[in-house]
Amino acid sequence: MNALAIDTTNNVLGVAIVNGETVIGEYITNLKKNHSVRAMPAIEGLLHDCDFTPKDLEKIIVATGPGSYTGVRIGVSIAKTMAWALKIPIVGVSSLETLAANGRYFDGLISPIFDARRGQVYTGLYQYDENSDLVTVHKDQNLLLTDWIEHLYKSDKNVLFLGNDVHIHKDTIIELLGDRAVIGNVSLHNPRPAELGLIGIKREATDVHKLVPNYIRLAEAEAKWLEQQK
Repeated sequence: MNALAIDTTNNVLGVAIVNGETVIGEYITNLKKNHSVRAMPAIEGLLHDCDFTPKDLEKIIVATGPGSYTGVRIGVSIAKTMAWALKIPIVGVSSLETLAANGRYFDGLISPIFDARRGQVYTGLYQYDENSDLVTVHKDQNLLLTDWIEHLYKSDKNVLFLGNDVHIHKDTIIELLGDRAVIGNVSLHNPRPAELGLIGIKREATDVHKLVPNYIRLAEAEAKWLEQQK
């Protein structure tokens, strides 16, 4: 099955074409540029380079968040439009799970990190099982980093921290978790669209009209508006 994976949830823009366990092509950048301008040309370019046409695609896989509110919306909108127009299945995958997949050979827990400002992070807890499948230990959430580290401290396992925002919190992580904190190599901090594709290609499709972004928390403006309505 030929599947197109799309991730625009953070600064990283990634698209990939996978088939089963084979990565046919992958495009990735880590730039503070407008995904709404660059995403479709990236998809078109990758299809062209891989000698694919949209009609060769049999599934669309998209990172649904959390992340940048605008970035999440861009990727989900493109994915839903393509799936609907091509009449092919669509699957949504957590952006944090996609990042955690980079820790494939780590013997311990994996904590992907997206900064959420004011000392907060988006994170979840994952690990690979004996079958080399990535499993969720704790679901994705938004909380204070210090509360998260306190929770992780109760475990006796080492924890691998991944993500381009880890450097923001590195000192706090090491101070509170000590030697059990493992900071991933810089090459592991970019979420890989190929990993997104390999996760999603095995999953059941979602109704295209029911697939929605997973922001985890409301944008600040939305939260303030709702508070005012009360």
